Amino acid sequence: MLRVALTGPESTGKTTLSRALAHHYHTAWAPEYARQYLEERGPNYTLADLEEIARGQLDAEASATATASRMGKPLVFFDTDLLVIKIWAEHAFGQCPEWIRRQMEGQRYDLVLLLNVDLPWEPDPLREHPNHRQYFYELYQRELRDQFANFAEISGTPAQRLDAACFHVDALLGRSSGVVESLATPQSGPAL
Repeated sequence: MLRVALTGPESTGKTTLSRALAHHYHTAWAPEYARQYLEERGPNYTLADLEEIARGQLDAEASATATASRMGKPLVFFDTDLLVIKIWAEHAFGQCPEWIRRQMEGQRYDLVLLLNVDLPWEPDPLREHPNHRQYFYELYQRELRDQFANFAEISGTPAQRLDAACFHVDALLGRSSGVVESLATPQSGPAL
């Protein structure tokens, strides 16, 4: 099973793109657990809350992976990852729980899509730092490089982001990009 995570700062379109990718490839995706958690409990959180969010995210990933497997699909998408929680914990509390760090070391993704901050900020009661997105983007970029992660930076309009993401996912799957193919010949049937 190929595992593709979307990561990056707030309001960069991770949910929209992960949902669109799952639809395009007719497979499962795990939504961002933090949103559900904070919508139920309110926007204030502690380090212990971030640990619960990390556990919930891992459960969501396991569930989406099982669903994709039952569907007979070769890949699954994750709207966010533990890197988001690590960066958030370090920013908000000056530390990240050691078990999250260990989990990140043992849990690799086949591809990580790092979403750039070139989309307009969309206000949301759960979002906190509209003026620090570039700062956070550089943190994500550095972390992914330090991990030697297979990652691609995704920019542009939502349509351009989907095209770019599909290009990288198709490369991961070992086939030509559906975007290029669609220019040459009409496509029929599902992508997978």
